[in-house]
Amino acid sequence: MGRRNHQFRVDDLGRFLLYVLGRRPDEFGLIPDQDGFIKYKDLIRAVNEEPGFSYVRQSHINEVLLGRGRNLFQTAENKIRALEIKWSLNLNSHVNDLPNILFITVRKKAHPMVMEMGLSSGAGRHFVLSADEVMARRIGRRRDPAPVLLKVAADRASKAGIVFYAFGDLFLSPEIPIAFISGPPVSKEILEARAEVEIERKERPMIKKPAITPGSFVLDVNRDPDLKRRAKGRKPRGWKEEAKDIRRSKRQ
Repeated sequence: MGRRNHQFRVDDLGRFLLYVLGRRPDEFGLIPDQDGFIKYKDLIRAVNEEPGFSYVRQSHINEVLLGRGRNLFQTAENKIRALEIKWSLNLNSHVNDLPNILFITVRKKAHPMVMEMGLSSGAGRHFVLSADEVMARRIGRRRDPAPVLLKVAADRASKAGIVFYAFGDLFLSPEIPIAFISGPPVSKEILEARAEVEIERKERPMIKKPAITPGSFVLDVNRDPDLKRRAKGRKPRGWKEEAKDIRRSKRQ
């Protein structure tokens, strides 16, 4: 590749990143943090899915940042953001007008638990849902090559008090009870494997620690300072002592 063509590719990537980070991250299944940053690994996975950009690695993004795009982006540790943004993410205002059905994918190993307990995220985290089944699968494949697609009765859940936030064409929610989730049944093989694990756990003997009543304590001979002094003061028997014992036995 000639120098001119290489520079064209760098500039083309810079323009594309500016659109992804500054205009429509939701179009690529990306959710920025509260400061507008997106992790490099998430950005690169999304960019690689686009035709003509499967080659992109962090080194290529670094080229953009060292060139004409240095004043268009800001980095922080393992994250990057556009300095000029056209999108808005407001987690203080939830939406009520929702599609009847939203889609979300979960990892295959998490499928049994979700079908039993529903979806519940940690503090400050949200599940990403889409009205587009293709987009939901696309997001899911970034974490699992064969994710399980689930349907969420979003409109019914919202009317029951479940909170949803809008971000472009995506929706976010901190929790979704199982009553509003439907999906494929858990395979018989997985259920049997879980049952075997549970049986083994119950049959495993439990080692009980001795009960310690208030005001009592357990003696630990390894922590006896006097024992250490006695061991330290006792010199090991050498060859002289053994020779004396032999001469003494001969005299007798």
